[in-house]
Amino acid sequence: MIHEISTKQVAVTGPKVTLLMVLCGVVGAIGAGAVSAAPVADDVPRQVVKYSPATLNTDAGVRSLYHRIVKAAEEVCPIPSGTRFVPTGVAECRAESVARAVRQIDNPHLAALYEANFKRG
Repeated sequence: MIHEISTKQVAVTGPKVTLLMVLCGVVGAIGAGAVSAAPVADDVPRQVVKYSPATLNTDAGVRSLYHRIVKAAEEVCPIPSGTRFVPTGVAECRAESVARAVRQIDNPHLAALYEANFKRG
């Protein structure tokens, strides 16, 4: 008997370019002495996280997927080079990206873990 394991994926994306992000980019470029073009609105950073729906049946599987989503959000919303702290705009980008991915997956256990982590900060 062959058992087929289905996999799904969720795209963790950064938000489209906002005025705040453009301003942060301009300030960062001025501080670094370089200028770069802002990404086109359709050119949204994206990191795909694959998962098996069966893994959402265990606490360990839910925690693992959540941490992979958070890691993907860190990749699509990076800290500007030369910065030692997470700017508010980057923190908001990461929070929005994680929330969007959790909503897309629509699993009560993952949502509960997200809420618990969101409240802790």
